[in-house]
Amino acid sequence: MKKALVTWGGWSGHEPEACADVAASILKNEGFEVTLVNTMDCYADQAEINSFDLIVPCWTMAEMTKEQSAGLLGAVRQGVGIAGWHGGMGDSFRLNTEYQWMVGGQWVAHPGNIIEYTVNITSKDDPIVAGIKDFKMKSEMYYMHTDPGNTVLATTTFSGAEGDCPWIAGTVMPVVWKRMFGTGKVFYSSLGHVAADFGVPEVKEILRRGMIWASR
Repeated sequence: MKKALVTWGGWSGHEPEACADVAASILKNEGFEVTLVNTMDCYADQAEINSFDLIVPCWTMAEMTKEQSAGLLGAVRQGVGIAGWHGGMGDSFRLNTEYQWMVGGQWVAHPGNIIEYTVNITSKDDPIVAGIKDFKMKSEMYYMHTDPGNTVLATTTFSGAEGDCPWIAGTVMPVVWKRMFGTGKVFYSSLGHVAADFGVPEVKEILRRGMIWASR
């Protein structure tokens, strides 16, 4: 049986406990043994963290100690998979650039706040998004700084009207991607502002497939 570690905390506006529960439930349904905790202390125990097949972090605007950061990044480099969403993984540790390098991106803005937008599937043959059609969202539309080395699976396009930002008109922004960090697989989706967003079937299914793909 594969083992997954789901950790949650940080800014309450992203409903970290409820969102972590969604991920844990998905993984349990897929046959994972899930450890769900409200702490990052386990990151600093290298032997413990390396025993998992998948790490799912949900921490917005949080801080890690040097020991916790070294443990987490070391585990992924050595083959433990990591998967996450929205600010819980893409806006977690703003001063930790090595963590951001691992993720492959960092949130910088969500012009217009809660708006309607379209998610476009761009890699239709990839198993994480195969068979999923373009779909609508009403949530935060993330503007991110992203790594050109990511394998992008879905995008969205800014019109410039969002938040009165005409200079970003036509900007195509990655929404879902995968990558490697050392020998560990990394999956990220910017979808999932609050737990209700996982009520959109495509959002939940992409997360399910992404977590399975990332697992060692």
